[in-house]
Amino acid sequence: MRLKVGELASRAGVTVRALHHYDRIGLLKPSARAASGYRLYDRADMARLHQVQALRRFGLPLAEIGAVLDQPDTPFAAIVAEQISALGRQIAQAGALRGQLLQLQRQLQLGAEPDLANWLSTLELMGAYDNYFTGEELQRLPFFHPDAQRDSIWERIVARIGTLMAQGVPAASRPAQYLALRWMRRLERDTAANPDFALRMSAMMEGEPAARQRIGITPDLKQYVIDALAEYKLGIYANYLDAGELRQMREHGGKHGKQWMSLIAAVYRQMQAGAAPGDAAVQALTREWFALFRQGAGDNPATLAKMRLAIDSEPALLAGSWINAGMLVFIRQSAATMPAEA
Repeated sequence: MRLKVGELASRAGVTVRALHHYDRIGLLKPSARAASGYRLYDRADMARLHQVQALRRFGLPLAEIGAVLDQPDTPFAAIVAEQISALGRQIAQAGALRGQLLQLQRQLQLGAEPDLANWLSTLELMGAYDNYFTGEELQRLPFFHPDAQRDSIWERIVARIGTLMAQGVPAASRPAQYLALRWMRRLERDTAANPDFALRMSAMMEGEPAARQRIGITPDLKQYVIDALAEYKLGIYANYLDAGELRQMREHGGKHGKQWMSLIAAVYRQMQAGAAPGDAAVQALTREWFALFRQGAGDNPATLAKMRLAIDSEPALLAGSWINAGMLVFIRQSAATMPAEA
């Protein structure tokens, strides 16, 4: 017996849209298609769908369900351990809020005037996250989970950069470069190395005054970090490029930061969705990628070759970019499927 997508959706209690999505990401592909192009699902497909639904109810993200089902020998204990860990993070988050409430309650019972401004700003910050991330995403976003050690590290980094700025130390100085590198590496880690998360975190900081005030990152401080990191990377490129090429990079390399971040996030989403390098959508992103690259580095093939050598040889050049070696391979594979002029 074979069912069309609508029939399967009705019987299984899922939407047709969900089944289409499962097909696109390779989680549940129909075993056959009718001559008219309709998806057809057999008994084995129905069984896999039931497994998907069971693991979804168990709390596993779709990205992990496919790996579990494709490797039946995956120890179930490991899945349970991961879910316990996720629940632990939720408990920690709830515990932090409970602590805030208990502190407020004690102040009220003692007749003291509570610091409502600070307490409410905490709640406002938690609400701000909800405006930019889904509940499932928040569970994967380290920044959202209480971590006193991480918060202390960030406070020290922000304070030290603020001191350098107050003292008039230029962003090109070694101390500023070192702190900028630490900043960006921690930011990558605390956004789960997900450029889409980083993009939305940046939007949250720009659109939510409470978030900026609580974390203490002003626009001037953020720009100082960007400038310092750019100087750090130019210092590495100086080992590969001549004076004219470095001047080109200094004048044009940092002009499209927001465009780059949006592009990197878009490529990341395509990779996560299982897109192939030769897909039309990926090739469009690849064309944009190389166009932006040339705007910063120029059109000289020799310069571009030297920059590629530098990027391949110096992992630090990718720090704070949310680009990893896998993404570079993906983009280059996409470029290889396109006409030479792309």
